[in-house]
Amino acid sequence: MVRTKCDIGSIRFILYALMLLFSQKLTAQTKVDPGDISGNFQMDAQYYREDTLIGAPDFPENVGSNSFLNLLYTRNKFQAGIRYEAYLPVQQGFLRTTGSGLPYRYAKWTDTKFELTAGTFYEQFGSGMVLRSYEEWGLGFDNSIDGFRGKVRPYEGVELTGLVGRQRNAFSNRVENLSAGLIRGFDANWNINETFDSLNIKTRIRIGGSFVSRYQKDEDPIQNYPENVAAMAARVNLNRKGFNLFVEVAKKINDPSTVNNIIYKDGSGVLVQGSYARKGLGISVQAKRIDNMDFRSDRTATFNNLNLNFLPPQTKQHTYRLATLFPYATQPLGEWAGQVEVAYKIKKGTRLGGKYGTSLTFNWSRIHGLDKVPNLNMPSEGYDADFFGISEKPFFQDINLEIYHKFSKHFKATLSFLYFNYDEVLFKQLTGFQTTEDVTAHVQILDMSYKVKKKQTLRMELQHAYTQQEFGSWAMALIEYSIAPRYFIAIFDEYNYGNEDEDLRLHYFSGTAGVNYKTYRFQLGYGRQRAGVLCVGGVCRIVPASNGVILSVVGSF
Repeated sequence: MVRTKCDIGSIRFILYALMLLFSQKLTAQTKVDPGDISGNFQMDAQYYREDTLIGAPDFPENVGSNSFLNLLYTRNKFQAGIRYEAYLPVQQGFLRTTGSGLPYRYAKWTDTKFELTAGTFYEQFGSGMVLRSYEEWGLGFDNSIDGFRGKVRPYEGVELTGLVGRQRNAFSNRVENLSAGLIRGFDANWNINETFDSLNIKTRIRIGGSFVSRYQKDEDPIQNYPENVAAMAARVNLNRKGFNLFVEVAKKINDPSTVNNIIYKDGSGVLVQGSYARKGLGISVQAKRIDNMDFRSDRTATFNNLNLNFLPPQTKQHTYRLATLFPYATQPLGEWAGQVEVAYKIKKGTRLGGKYGTSLTFNWSRIHGLDKVPNLNMPSEGYDADFFGISEKPFFQDINLEIYHKFSKHFKATLSFLYFNYDEVLFKQLTGFQTTEDVTAHVQILDMSYKVKKKQTLRMELQHAYTQQEFGSWAMALIEYSIAPRYFIAIFDEYNYGNEDEDLRLHYFSGTAGVNYKTYRFQLGYGRQRAGVLCVGGVCRIVPASNGVILSVVGSF
């Protein structure tokens, strides 16, 4: 809904800001400390040009902008905050309502033994398999909870958390834009070493448990939906002399929903993470099994809307542009995932290590679906799946090697080799690209940095992605010059030289420049943006093709 006049939320925002300014003035007059005011803001705006070659559509308003301002007031044990957001109109690719207002506001009181929060807040229990609310501005993702939360620390090393509320849906936290389901949650954490500090236990031990329920009234005349759906989890974390082991097991009772095609099967999740580290060597091994663990505060929600939980991805989160052509997002309806990473540093002074040493990082991840068999005895449960049963063909595989070497005080470089193997159906589902066969790709990346002077650095990236599926092969080059800590300028070009359609062998040229001043950052860019998928931590959104000018202003105070 488009709001063209100043709404009640905006008036509250103005009054609150005036109150804070008045308190500052009162301080100067009475010398009474009213507390501290801090905050941060960001504005991302883009001027759009239609570009039929790359599929960038016409944007009637010409300019889209996403902005926010956080204000935080702190005095002794009391804290209060608000966030004003404006989408005037929203940028392409963000599924939000155009408008402005105050979707985030809270008050919090913290003491040594307890903490109380009323209003909007974020929370995570354990790894997040039964509850994680958080914000990712770049993805347009925000599943904050509006309600009440209390934390109690009755003994040293023990923390208990209880909460109740509804989740944010789309733009605002008005009642009509909160989840239909009511969330209740409880979590317990126990750091045994802190409780029994005098025993001097050599192994660090943490245990915890979580319980989350969603109440949503059943108003469907046909389906018999459970109105209360509960999820629970237990976890343990052990650490000793470089070894670390984390295990979490979760279970969710039957939760028929739009996402799981209305089946009444219980959900489950198991996460195991182990690591070992000593000087020059680090090893990490992870495994995860997920079965029907999509959990939302509204049974009818789809896509990235109203997710109650977070299922940690077991893949490397790539940041180089051509590597992001092949993203992966956790499949909550069923997957077996594993990941191994080994980091090793070749010693200084050796033939391969050189004067400064050489770092090698090898990462391998592989994800399979579950071996599902239709449940003919109880069709309402959908299927059966043995615990160790996996699909014959993998969903996704990523094998990569990264080599970092410092040649001198002025020059260093990172060379990366990556191999991707992607299931055809899943690739189309996650990226929107069409293909008639599984996708395989080989990616090579060379990232070089040369220090011209004490504060001046020249950096270059050369990237190449070879694939014979859908969009074909790509090449990319970037050059960046920075004067620390204030200025930088960069230009780059992505070239889809391998596209089967010669008319679509296009260059995606872009340039950007930025200035950092104290706690502020100004960045201006122009160019083409290819269509694709942007992923952060295993959560993804579709990024549409665009052409135009991009302005970003970020600051804190």
